[in-house]
Amino acid sequence: MVLASLLQSCVWLLVLPAHVFTYLGLWDSFYKKVFPYIMAKMAPAYNHKVCKQKQALFSNLRTFAGPSGQLTLLEIGTGTGTNFQFYPPGCQLTCTDPNPNFSKFLLKSLSENQHLKLERSVVASGEDLHQIPDGSMDVVVSTLVLCSVGSVQKVLAEVLRVLRRGGAFYFLEHVAADHSSWTYFWQKVFDPLWKCFGDGCSLSRETQKELEKTNFSELNLKHIYVTPHWIPSSPHIIGYAVK
Repeated sequence: MVLASLLQSCVWLLVLPAHVFTYLGLWDSFYKKVFPYIMAKMAPAYNHKVCKQKQALFSNLRTFAGPSGQLTLLEIGTGTGTNFQFYPPGCQLTCTDPNPNFSKFLLKSLSENQHLKLERSVVASGEDLHQIPDGSMDVVVSTLVLCSVGSVQKVLAEVLRVLRRGGAFYFLEHVAADHSSWTYFWQKVFDPLWKCFGDGCSLSRETQKELEKTNFSELNLKHIYVTPHWIPSSPHIIGYAVK
């Protein structure tokens, strides 16, 4: 991996100005305002690519509804609300995101998906969901979020805390490729650039291992590749885990 380290250093130099602005405390405030606009442009194209996979993934959400038949769902890192169209009618939705600048895009998505009922929207990171009571959720959803959180372990601990027993955690995340592959080589090379312009997103995160270590009673997971297959973010995991 000497070549990868060398190329990674070259990429790091390319993003050095952004690191300087970060050190001066200027980058985060600027980029957190810009990032929602970038996601609003990119998310529909990604959603189109994985539409069938998301439809299949969320097709059994209703089976995890509580005794009343009402489904309470928490989405971590809701962003622009691109998953709303896949949630069942009447779903009681709680949204969280650490970036308050997503709010206007969230409201737009809600206006386009009036089959949902928004219970509350909270500005919070996935590692700290203290505003959500223990065991209050039937389902928790995370798509393209665990790649950019500070601690996957802490997020999953919070997921377990807020889920009722028998509730489910649904996920769709891009992950590290096989370590012997060229894809993993390029993931390591481009990680500095990706983290800088992807709001902390890592290309080479081993999310599956963290899920396997978490105390879920059942884990349903499979690997997929999102087109085009040559891009470093192509390898994904998709599935759900039951508390």
